[in-house]
Amino acid sequence: MFPEITHDDVFRLETERLWLRWPRAADAEEIRRHVGDPDVALMTASIPHPYEAHDADDFIKSARVENAAGGGLHLVVTPKNRPGEPIGLVSLHGADRRGAATLGFWLGKPYWGQGYTTEAARALIDLAFGITSLDRIVSSSRPDNALSLHIHEKLGFRRIGRGILAAPARGGDIDVELFELKRGEAHTLFGARRPRFPSS
Repeated sequence: MFPEITHDDVFRLETERLWLRWPRAADAEEIRRHVGDPDVALMTASIPHPYEAHDADDFIKSARVENAAGGGLHLVVTPKNRPGEPIGLVSLHGADRRGAATLGFWLGKPYWGQGYTTEAARALIDLAFGITSLDRIVSSSRPDNALSLHIHEKLGFRRIGRGILAAPARGGDIDVELFELKRGEAHTLFGARRPRFPSS
């Protein structure tokens, strides 16, 4: 899905306030601290609770493998003035034959309400529509997760209904709101349409 430019762990994205970079082994403790909070973990389908040290290690290893293979892109969110300190994560993964990938994100609770997730997700969405052949990005949110619902709205996602999502970390399926964002409709930093180059 993602081209070679993203396959090396020196790759990063810059926004006004943030660096988005590959997760690394040194991030494990900070990741565990943030997603160990039940208010973060329990709103997701895949983050176990309680969250153990080995869970962070396993996630970092699997994310790096997927990033290196180009099958997805998992980037930790860090403040520009503290690039070694992950405060959240944004990811795109699971591209299908219909040209869709799934957006995922979480943010440490001390940083909620400051627009960091929206800022980070906009950059990743803009990159995806700019350098991949994706036609659309899909996502989901628990109906009681007001912050997530608001983030989807700010990013320009359209609600396409309700559904059931497999949530192994929650012990079964959960009800979710389903969202879709098509190429050219994103409220991104630089616009979601592919750049047009003058013919030579």
